Amino acid sequence: MFGRLHSHWTAVTRRWRRWWTLRLPQSDTLTLTQRNCYILPTASGWMLALTLLVLLVASINFQLNLGYLLTFLLAGSAIVSVHLCHGTLRGLQLRLLQPEPQFLGARAALQVQLHSATASVRYGIAVAVRGSQAAQWAWTDVPGQGSAMVELSFQPTRRGLQTVPTLRLETRYPLGTFRVWALWRPAAQVMVYPRPETPAPPLPQAEAQQTGAGAAQARGGVEFDGVRAYRRGDPLRLVVWKKAARSLATGNADLVSRDAQQSRRQGLWLDHGATGLQQPEERLSRLAAWVLQADRLGVDYGLRLPGQQIAPDHGPAHRRRCLEALALS
Repeated sequence: MFGRLHSHWTAVTRRWRRWWTLRLPQSDTLTLTQRNCYILPTASGWMLALTLLVLLVASINFQLNLGYLLTFLLAGSAIVSVHLCHGTLRGLQLRLLQPEPQFLGARAALQVQLHSATASVRYGIAVAVRGSQAAQWAWTDVPGQGSAMVELSFQPTRRGLQTVPTLRLETRYPLGTFRVWALWRPAAQVMVYPRPETPAPPLPQAEAQQTGAGAAQARGGVEFDGVRAYRRGDPLRLVVWKKAARSLATGNADLVSRDAQQSRRQGLWLDHGATGLQQPEERLSRLAAWVLQADRLGVDYGLRLPGQQIAPDHGPAHRRRCLEALALS
Protein backbone atom coordinates (compact mmCIF):
# COMPACT_ATOMS: atom_id res chain seq x y z
CA MET A 1 0.00 0.00 0.00
CA PHE A 2 2.76 2.41 0.98
CA GLY A 3 4.76 1.48 -2.10
CA ARG A 4 1.79 2.19 -4.37
CA LEU A 5 1.21 5.59 -2.78
CA HIS A 6 4.90 6.40 -3.10
CA SER A 7 4.99 5.50 -6.81
CA HIS A 8 1.79 7.48 -7.41
CA TRP A 9 3.25 10.49 -5.63
CA THR A 10 6.47 10.17 -7.64
CA ALA A 11 4.53 10.11 -10.91
CA VAL A 12 2.50 13.16 -9.94
CA THR A 13 5.68 15.01 -8.96
CA ARG A 14 7.34 14.13 -12.27
CA ARG A 15 4.35 15.36 -14.25
CA TRP A 16 4.25 18.56 -12.24
CA ARG A 17 7.95 19.21 -12.88
CA ARG A 18 7.59 18.48 -16.59
CA TRP A 19 4.61 20.84 -16.86
CA TRP A 20 6.45 23.53 -14.92
CA THR A 21 9.64 23.14 -17.01
CA LEU A 22 7.75 23.47 -20.30
CA ARG A 23 6.34 26.79 -19.12
CA LEU A 24 9.84 28.25 -18.86
CA PRO A 25 10.99 30.16 -21.98
CA GLN A 26 14.15 28.87 -23.63
CA SER A 27 16.98 31.39 -23.74
CA ASP A 28 20.75 31.44 -23.34
CA THR A 29 20.52 34.64 -21.32
CA LEU A 30 18.38 35.30 -18.28
CA THR A 31 17.86 38.17 -15.87
CA LEU A 32 16.53 37.12 -12.48
CA THR A 33 13.64 39.22 -11.23
CA GLN A 34 10.97 38.84 -8.59
CA ARG A 35 8.85 37.06 -11.22
CA ASN A 36 11.24 34.11 -11.61
CA CYS A 37 12.86 33.95 -8.14
CA TYR A 38 11.11 31.89 -5.47
CA ILE A 39 11.68 31.79 -1.72
CA LEU A 40 10.74 29.34 1.00
CA PRO A 41 11.99 28.66 4.56
CA THR A 42 14.56 25.93 5.01
CA ALA A 43 14.44 23.31 7.77
CA SER A 44 16.59 25.64 9.87
CA GLY A 45 14.10 28.41 9.20
CA TRP A 46 11.19 26.32 10.43
CA MET A 47 13.15 25.42 13.58
CA LEU A 48 13.90 29.10 14.15
CA ALA A 49 10.20 29.91 13.78
CA LEU A 50 9.31 27.22 16.32
CA THR A 51 11.94 28.52 18.71
CA LEU A 52 10.64 32.07 18.40
CA LEU A 53 7.12 30.85 19.07
CA VAL A 54 8.23 29.07 22.25
CA LEU A 55 10.18 32.14 23.37
CA LEU A 56 7.18 34.37 22.74
CA VAL A 57 4.78 32.15 24.69
CA ALA A 58 7.24 31.85 27.57
CA SER A 59 7.81 35.60 27.62
CA ILE A 60 4.07 36.26 27.71
CA ASN A 61 3.42 33.72 30.47
CA PHE A 62 6.27 34.85 32.69
CA GLN A 63 6.35 38.53 31.63
CA LEU A 64 10.03 38.36 30.70
CA ASN A 65 11.21 41.60 29.16
CA LEU A 66 14.51 40.01 28.21
CA GLY A 67 12.55 37.24 26.49
CA TYR A 68 10.59 39.81 24.48
CA LEU A 69 13.81 41.53 23.49
CA LEU A 70 15.46 38.31 22.36
CA THR A 71 12.35 37.14 20.49
CA PHE A 72 11.83 40.35 18.55
CA LEU A 73 15.56 40.70 17.90
CA LEU A 74 15.72 37.25 16.32
CA ALA A 75 12.47 37.80 14.43
CA GLY A 76 13.74 41.08 13.05
CA SER A 77 16.97 39.44 11.93
CA ALA A 78 15.01 36.72 10.16
CA ILE A 79 12.85 39.30 8.36
CA VAL A 80 15.92 41.23 7.21
CA SER A 81 17.48 37.99 5.99
CA VAL A 82 14.47 37.46 3.71
CA HIS A 83 15.20 40.71 1.93
CA LEU A 84 18.96 40.03 1.71
CA CYS A 85 18.47 36.46 0.55
CA HIS A 86 16.04 37.40 -2.22
CA GLY A 87 18.21 40.36 -3.24
CA THR A 88 21.20 38.06 -3.72
CA LEU A 89 19.61 36.53 -6.81
CA ARG A 90 17.29 39.35 -7.87
CA GLY A 91 18.86 41.40 -10.67
CA LEU A 92 21.55 38.83 -11.47
CA GLN A 93 22.24 38.42 -15.21
CA LEU A 94 23.11 34.98 -16.57
CA ARG A 95 24.64 33.92 -19.87
CA LEU A 96 25.41 30.42 -21.08
CA LEU A 97 28.44 30.09 -23.37
CA GLN A 98 28.03 27.82 -26.38
CA PRO A 99 29.04 24.35 -25.16
CA GLU A 100 31.76 22.46 -27.02
CA PRO A 101 30.97 19.15 -28.77
CA GLN A 102 31.61 16.04 -26.74
CA PHE A 103 31.87 12.31 -27.27
CA LEU A 104 29.18 9.99 -25.98
CA GLY A 105 30.19 8.61 -22.59
CA ALA A 106 32.01 11.76 -21.49
CA ARG A 107 30.52 14.59 -19.51
CA ALA A 108 29.60 17.72 -21.46
CA ALA A 109 30.91 20.92 -19.88
CA LEU A 110 28.72 24.00 -19.49
CA GLN A 111 30.10 27.43 -18.70
CA VAL A 112 27.75 29.95 -17.11
CA GLN A 113 28.66 33.61 -16.68
CA LEU A 114 27.01 35.51 -13.81
CA HIS A 115 27.07 39.29 -13.97
CA SER A 116 26.00 41.76 -11.31
CA ALA A 117 25.24 45.39 -12.14
CA THR A 118 24.92 46.46 -8.51
CA ALA A 119 27.80 47.71 -6.37
CA SER A 120 27.36 45.14 -3.59
CA VAL A 121 28.91 41.68 -3.64
CA ARG A 122 26.55 38.72 -4.01
CA TYR A 123 27.68 35.87 -1.76
CA GLY A 124 26.99 32.15 -1.75
CA ILE A 125 25.34 31.52 -5.14
CA ALA A 126 25.11 27.91 -6.29
CA VAL A 127 24.43 26.70 -9.83
CA ALA A 128 23.71 23.10 -10.83
CA VAL A 129 21.96 20.96 -13.38
CA ARG A 130 18.44 20.36 -12.14
CA GLY A 131 18.15 17.04 -10.38
CA SER A 132 21.89 16.72 -9.69
CA GLN A 133 23.30 15.79 -6.32
CA ALA A 134 24.49 18.33 -3.76
CA ALA A 135 28.13 17.45 -4.49
CA GLN A 136 27.70 18.66 -8.07
CA TRP A 137 26.68 22.21 -7.14
CA ALA A 138 29.11 24.93 -8.26
CA TRP A 139 29.41 27.74 -5.72
CA THR A 140 30.62 31.25 -6.41
CA ASP A 141 30.54 34.85 -5.23
CA VAL A 142 29.76 37.56 -7.76
CA PRO A 143 31.69 40.82 -7.21
CA GLY A 144 29.94 44.17 -7.35
CA GLN A 145 29.62 45.43 -10.95
CA GLY A 146 31.59 42.39 -12.02
CA SER A 147 31.24 38.85 -13.31
CA ALA A 148 31.98 35.33 -12.18
CA MET A 149 32.17 32.12 -14.16
CA VAL A 150 31.06 28.67 -13.04
CA GLU A 151 31.49 25.40 -14.89
CA LEU A 152 28.96 22.59 -14.76
CA SER A 153 28.67 19.28 -16.53
CA PHE A 154 26.06 16.72 -17.43
CA GLN A 155 26.07 13.25 -18.94
CA PRO A 156 24.50 13.03 -22.44
CA THR A 157 22.53 9.84 -22.93
CA ARG A 158 22.66 9.58 -26.73
CA ARG A 159 24.57 10.91 -29.72
CA GLY A 160 23.40 13.78 -31.91
CA LEU A 161 22.21 17.21 -30.91
CA GLN A 162 21.33 17.27 -27.22
CA THR A 163 19.35 19.98 -25.47
CA VAL A 164 21.09 21.48 -22.47
CA PRO A 165 19.16 20.42 -19.35
CA THR A 166 17.40 22.87 -17.09
CA LEU A 167 19.72 24.67 -14.67
CA ARG A 168 18.96 25.68 -11.13
CA LEU A 169 20.34 28.59 -9.10
CA GLU A 170 20.09 28.82 -5.34
CA THR A 171 21.32 30.83 -2.38
CA ARG A 172 20.76 30.66 1.37
CA TYR A 173 22.76 33.73 2.22
CA PRO A 174 23.01 35.14 4.89
CA LEU A 175 21.47 33.03 7.69
CA GLY A 176 20.47 29.84 5.91
CA THR A 177 16.91 30.17 7.19
CA PHE A 178 15.45 30.88 3.74
CA ARG A 179 16.19 29.37 0.36
CA VAL A 180 15.85 31.44 -2.83
CA TRP A 181 16.00 29.58 -6.11
CA ALA A 182 15.34 30.04 -9.80
CA LEU A 183 15.06 27.71 -12.78
CA TRP A 184 16.67 28.40 -16.14
CA ARG A 185 15.94 26.56 -19.38
CA PRO A 186 18.78 27.29 -21.87
CA ALA A 187 18.20 27.14 -25.61
CA ALA A 188 21.71 25.95 -26.50
CA GLN A 189 22.36 22.44 -27.79
CA VAL A 190 25.38 20.19 -27.49
CA MET A 191 26.67 18.09 -30.37
CA VAL A 192 27.44 14.60 -29.05
CA TYR A 193 29.72 12.48 -31.22
CA PRO A 194 29.60 8.66 -31.20
CA ARG A 195 31.72 6.97 -28.58
CA PRO A 196 35.10 6.10 -30.19
CA GLU A 197 35.92 2.39 -30.18
CA THR A 198 38.70 1.47 -27.75
CA PRO A 199 40.99 -0.09 -28.79
CA ALA A 200 40.33 0.54 -32.45
CA PRO A 201 41.82 -1.59 -35.27
CA PRO A 202 44.36 -0.02 -37.65
CA LEU A 203 43.17 2.25 -40.42
CA PRO A 204 41.98 0.56 -43.63
CA GLN A 205 44.21 0.38 -46.67
CA ALA A 206 44.40 3.62 -48.60
CA GLU A 207 43.20 3.70 -52.18
CA ALA A 208 45.56 5.14 -54.79
CA GLN A 209 43.83 7.75 -56.91
CA GLN A 210 44.72 10.00 -59.77
CA THR A 211 43.33 13.48 -59.92
CA GLY A 212 42.31 14.81 -63.30
CA ALA A 213 44.24 18.04 -63.12
CA GLY A 214 47.36 16.32 -61.98
CA ALA A 215 47.47 13.30 -64.20
CA ALA A 216 50.89 12.17 -65.27
CA GLN A 217 52.15 13.93 -68.31
CA ALA A 218 55.24 13.59 -70.52
CA ARG A 219 56.32 16.43 -72.66
CA GLY A 220 59.62 16.99 -74.42
CA GLY A 221 61.11 13.82 -73.03
CA VAL A 222 60.73 15.06 -69.46
CA GLU A 223 58.20 13.25 -67.29
CA PHE A 224 56.44 14.82 -64.42
CA ASP A 225 53.41 13.78 -62.46
CA GLY A 226 51.29 16.92 -62.56
CA VAL A 227 51.31 20.67 -62.78
CA ARG A 228 49.65 23.45 -60.94
CA ALA A 229 49.81 27.23 -60.85
CA TYR A 230 53.04 28.67 -59.51
CA ARG A 231 52.90 29.58 -55.85
CA ARG A 232 55.12 32.15 -54.25
CA GLY A 233 57.99 30.32 -52.54
CA ASP A 234 58.05 27.32 -54.86
CA PRO A 235 61.66 26.12 -55.54
CA LEU A 236 62.94 26.99 -59.01
CA ARG A 237 63.62 23.34 -59.77
CA LEU A 238 59.87 22.68 -59.66
CA VAL A 239 59.08 25.30 -62.28
CA VAL A 240 58.27 23.86 -65.71
CA TRP A 241 60.60 26.14 -67.70
CA LYS A 242 59.62 24.86 -71.15
CA LYS A 243 56.01 25.66 -70.47
CA ALA A 244 57.05 28.96 -68.94
CA ALA A 245 59.06 29.85 -72.07
CA ARG A 246 56.07 29.14 -74.29
CA SER A 247 53.88 31.23 -72.01
CA LEU A 248 56.30 34.14 -72.11
CA ALA A 249 56.53 33.88 -75.88
CA THR A 250 52.78 34.24 -76.17
CA GLY A 251 52.77 37.19 -73.79
CA ASN A 252 51.37 35.20 -70.89
CA ALA A 253 53.54 35.45 -67.77
CA ASP A 254 51.81 32.64 -65.90
CA LEU A 255 54.17 30.02 -64.45
CA VAL A 256 53.37 26.45 -63.49
CA SER A 257 55.10 24.08 -61.06
CA ARG A 258 55.34 20.33 -60.89
CA ASP A 259 53.02 18.80 -58.31
CA ALA A 260 53.84 15.14 -57.99
CA GLN A 261 52.53 14.90 -54.46
CA GLN A 262 49.06 16.07 -55.32
CA SER A 263 48.71 13.79 -58.32
CA ARG A 264 49.64 10.64 -56.43
CA ARG A 265 47.83 11.38 -53.25
CA GLN A 266 46.68 8.27 -51.47
CA GLY A 267 42.97 8.43 -50.84
CA LEU A 268 42.04 7.02 -47.44
CA TRP A 269 38.35 6.27 -47.33
CA LEU A 270 36.59 5.44 -44.07
CA ASP A 271 33.64 3.46 -45.35
CA HIS A 272 30.56 2.69 -43.27
CA GLY A 273 30.16 -0.62 -45.10
CA ALA A 274 33.79 -1.68 -44.69
CA THR A 275 34.05 -1.64 -40.92
CA GLY A 276 33.45 -5.38 -40.63
CA LEU A 277 30.75 -4.85 -37.98
CA GLN A 278 27.03 -5.50 -38.04
CA GLN A 279 25.56 -3.20 -35.39
CA PRO A 280 25.03 0.39 -36.61
CA GLU A 281 26.26 1.98 -33.38
CA GLU A 282 29.38 -0.18 -33.39
CA ARG A 283 30.11 0.89 -36.96
CA LEU A 284 29.82 4.55 -36.01
CA SER A 285 32.08 4.03 -33.00
CA ARG A 286 34.74 2.43 -35.18
CA LEU A 287 34.49 5.18 -37.79
CA ALA A 288 34.80 7.81 -35.05
CA ALA A 289 37.95 6.12 -33.77
CA TRP A 290 39.35 5.97 -37.33
CA VAL A 291 38.62 9.66 -37.88
CA LEU A 292 40.56 10.54 -34.74
CA GLN A 293 43.40 8.22 -35.72
CA ALA A 294 43.67 9.64 -39.24
CA ASP A 295 43.55 13.18 -37.88
CA ARG A 296 46.41 12.45 -35.50
CA LEU A 297 48.49 11.06 -38.39
CA GLY A 298 47.79 14.15 -40.48
CA VAL A 299 46.72 12.21 -43.58
CA ASP A 300 43.89 13.03 -45.95
CA TYR A 301 40.82 10.92 -45.40
CA GLY A 302 37.27 10.78 -46.65
CA LEU A 303 34.10 9.45 -45.10
CA ARG A 304 31.43 7.34 -46.73
CA LEU A 305 28.09 6.99 -45.00
CA PRO A 306 24.75 5.76 -46.32
CA GLY A 307 23.50 8.59 -48.50
CA GLN A 308 26.41 10.86 -47.74
CA GLN A 309 30.05 11.15 -48.77
CA ILE A 310 32.67 13.61 -47.54
CA ALA A 311 35.65 14.06 -49.85
CA PRO A 312 39.17 13.42 -48.52
CA ASP A 313 40.74 16.32 -46.69
CA HIS A 314 42.47 17.02 -43.41
CA GLY A 315 42.53 19.56 -40.61
CA PRO A 316 40.35 20.44 -37.61
CA ALA A 317 37.42 21.66 -39.74
CA HIS A 318 37.36 18.42 -41.74
CA ARG A 319 37.61 16.35 -38.55
CA ARG A 320 34.67 18.22 -37.03
CA ARG A 321 32.62 17.84 -40.20
CA CYS A 322 33.18 14.08 -40.26
CA LEU A 323 32.37 13.66 -36.57
CA GLU A 324 29.18 15.71 -36.93
CA ALA A 325 28.13 13.55 -39.88
CA LEU A 326 28.65 10.48 -37.71
CA ALA A 327 26.72 12.04 -34.84
CA LEU A 328 23.72 12.91 -37.02
CA SER A 329 23.65 9.80 -39.19
